[in-house]
Amino acid sequence: MGLFQGFNISASGMTAERFRIDTIAQNIANINTTRTENGEPYRRKIVTFEEKQVTPFSTYYSTSRERLVGNGVKVSSVRSDMETDFIMDYDPAHPDADENGYVHYPNVNTVTEMTNLIDATRAYEANTTAFNSSKSMVQAALKIGS
Repeated sequence: MGLFQGFNISASGMTAERFRIDTIAQNIANINTTRTENGEPYRRKIVTFEEKQVTPFSTYYSTSRERLVGNGVKVSSVRSDMETDFIMDYDPAHPDADENGYVHYPNVNTVTEMTNLIDATRAYEANTTAFNSSKSMVQAALKIGS
């Protein structure tokens, strides 16, 4: 493992979690958006991660172990949540109410979003701790040489 690879792995995790936090904030900010550009209510966004530069399983036994180290994480997709239904609320006075008087609100659940936010924040903090530990090890190694 290279000297700076630990920094790169932690930094990629922090970048990915920061993007996830921004997406969660966007979901919460649009919790009452009943009409977007396409005329539908806002749909909750879901962020998916994947490992960077995945090593194929077939090469695990044919290559040396030094090259089979992690390379961090990246955002693989941001998709709209199509599985969860919109929240319907009876409000015939609302300008976006349908012919039956129901308003379709986004499929954003505040409790779910706050739970995901806590999870993303803790993952960000874990990557920060790993980054700082790597930095401390490098600093200690530099002190040994001087």
